[in-house]
Amino acid sequence: MILIDTHCHLSDEAFKGEEEAYISRAAEAGVKMMLQPDVDSRERDAMFALVDRHPDTLRPMLGLYPGSVDTGWEKEIELMLKYSSRKDIVAIGEIGLDYHEGREFEKEQKEALEWQFEYAATRGLPVNIHLRDAMGDFLEIVRRHKGLRGNMHAYSGSYESFLELQRLGDWYIGVGGVVTFKNASLAEVVRKVPLDRIVLETDAPYLTPVPFRGKRNESSYIPLIVSKIASLKGISPEEVASVTTSNAKQLFSI
Repeated sequence: MILIDTHCHLSDEAFKGEEEAYISRAAEAGVKMMLQPDVDSRERDAMFALVDRHPDTLRPMLGLYPGSVDTGWEKEIELMLKYSSRKDIVAIGEIGLDYHEGREFEKEQKEALEWQFEYAATRGLPVNIHLRDAMGDFLEIVRRHKGLRGNMHAYSGSYESFLELQRLGDWYIGVGGVVTFKNASLAEVVRKVPLDRIVLETDAPYLTPVPFRGKRNESSYIPLIVSKIASLKGISPEEVASVTTSNAKQLFSI
């Protein structure tokens, strides 16, 4: 099986000094490519430096994470655009809305998201979305930007919200370790969402699948997610791997 992790943070401090071993373990598990979301100016240089060391295995995104948005978000965008000439950027992400810790910068998050939606459209790139506790506001913004294509990273919405997204554009959902959790509502959504609308991810070092939940996540655990999706849909792991890899290649042009 050839697999793609569409969202992991290999430049995270959790993996410092272990990057080569991480990539080796991923390759042994069949994970041949790992997409690296951008966060903000504090982490961006390290992420791109790591991508440059492994250009055949790692591919970068460019974006401003909603949790990093405050009243100075426009300055952060200026810093982000210093990397805009790179030819290897596969998506604008991870961008979105996050009200989980509060709504102090709700206005700014919406402004930053709309700006980045417009930028993605100008560049002809897909978007990679981080969304927590803000589906209503997110859908309202998407309705003003119909025709976008993208991926809902770590999807936590309903099947009905997925259908609405599909009505508005070309959307996939990212499925990771959460689908293996006991009583996870995501499992029922995955049963209903067509396989050709699903991509695989880890969000490493976060959201580790069972049976390693509570420990550090990594891309080599993707086969555990494949097995769970196959079980939910009553198909083979090989089919899950083949279709989701094709989906990732198509969405991110890789």
